Amino acid sequence: MSGQSITDRFAAAQHSMTGSAISKAVCKATTHEVSGPKKKHLDYLIHCTSEMNVSVPQLADTLFERTANSSWVVVFKALIATHHLMMYGNERLIQYLASRNTLFNLNNFLDKGALQGYDMSTFIRRYSRYLNEKAMSYRLVAVDFTKMKRGTDGVMRTMSTEKLIKTLPIIQNQLDALLDFQANPNELTNGVINAAFMLLFKDSIRLFAAYNEGVINLLEKYFDLKKGQCKEALDIYKKFLYRMTKLSEFLKVAEAPSSLLEALEQHLASLEGKKTKELSADTRYCTTGLALNHRIMSTVKPVEEAHENVYFTIKPV
Repeated sequence: MSGQSITDRFAAAQHSMTGSAISKAVCKATTHEVSGPKKKHLDYLIHCTSEMNVSVPQLADTLFERTANSSWVVVFKALIATHHLMMYGNERLIQYLASRNTLFNLNNFLDKGALQGYDMSTFIRRYSRYLNEKAMSYRLVAVDFTKMKRGTDGVMRTMSTEKLIKTLPIIQNQLDALLDFQANPNELTNGVINAAFMLLFKDSIRLFAAYNEGVINLLEKYFDLKKGQCKEALDIYKKFLYRMTKLSEFLKVAEAPSSLLEALEQHLASLEGKKTKELSADTRYCTTGLALNHRIMSTVKPVEEAHENVYFTIKPV
């Protein structure tokens, strides 16, 4: 239990006495120790989300209670634990989170008393906004974009025009909230923010995969759309180009493999009509888009697997 504060130990003992195993696990996952939540505690909480005798609202409320703490470390780790459960836990957890009118209300959070308190509070506010947006996306479409079936027979590639025009802006909003985290390598200074950034990195790749496939599907239909739909599709396409640039910057911070960055840059060049080593400017988008989509998607799974249990190098303060 080294690294835990007296407060952490007292809280854990208190939960042991009351018999609340979930509360005890949440408490241990969100200690004052400046490191990411321990895997054994997260694994236990993931298991709990699938147990029918476990109250998901109670589990979620226990995490919410930890975000009321004054310490940036505890709050940040509570957000990380929540994000981890949204990604790897039973779907009924994110269903419950999406059903709530409010999730995290941390827009004014500020830890004035701790080392790195001011800096980390900024990232807590941004991170909480992303988790709110992730839950809102599920509330609007009843699906987690990061877990969608991908490929030519995937959800976004087979979606109708009407649904695409409604769904792609929702993905855009979620991706915007993710990219607004805006951490640079010099700010990844401890195990807590590194753990959060790793989850965001994984979400960014999967979210972009769905986004990319949806845009390609929409552009394949473009010349058959009605006038009003063409305007909406063109606006979505322009926003897509901008977000590709921002995502490339985000991936550079994460030191993503050059193959993924190259695929993104090639794809952006083709959309802008520029010549590349493999593409000509007069090639129809519907052809180049599909080829590059395959290239981008072929990098996604290896990148996800390569980073599954890796944390970023902690840089000296």
